[in-house]
Amino acid sequence: MPIRLKRVYDPPGPEDGYRVLVERLWPRGMTKERARVDEWLRDAGASPELRVWYAHDPRRWDEFRRQYGDEIRSRPEVIRRLGEILRTHPVVTFLFSARDEEHNNALALREFLTTVQQSRPVHRLRTGSGSAPS
Repeated sequence: MPIRLKRVYDPPGPEDGYRVLVERLWPRGMTKERARVDEWLRDAGASPELRVWYAHDPRRWDEFRRQYGDEIRSRPEVIRRLGEILRTHPVVTFLFSARDEEHNNALALREFLTTVQQSRPVHRLRTGSGSAPS
């Protein structure tokens, strides 16, 4: 499950594969033409409350990842769509807008999906009772 990470402000390239913006808000100053996003999964982004609390403070990174994972677990439709994307595209790039390339929701999402993948394949996850990863 190769998932690349890239700032949406960096130039797109053929190595990116399928480009998925995993932000709740559209990146400031970015046009759709320049972003070349294949899909925008708004609900894969952190909630407004979590974003405000985190404020890109690296000291809050571990707690942000935990809370963000809880949010994603509560969105089975996002997990299902990500599974479909990963199953149908050999290379996927998660696009993020944060300046910090070591502490951002795209990285936390990739880590979350990798953990889920180890317990059960993401592409086999389904929505419904008891289907969200624990």
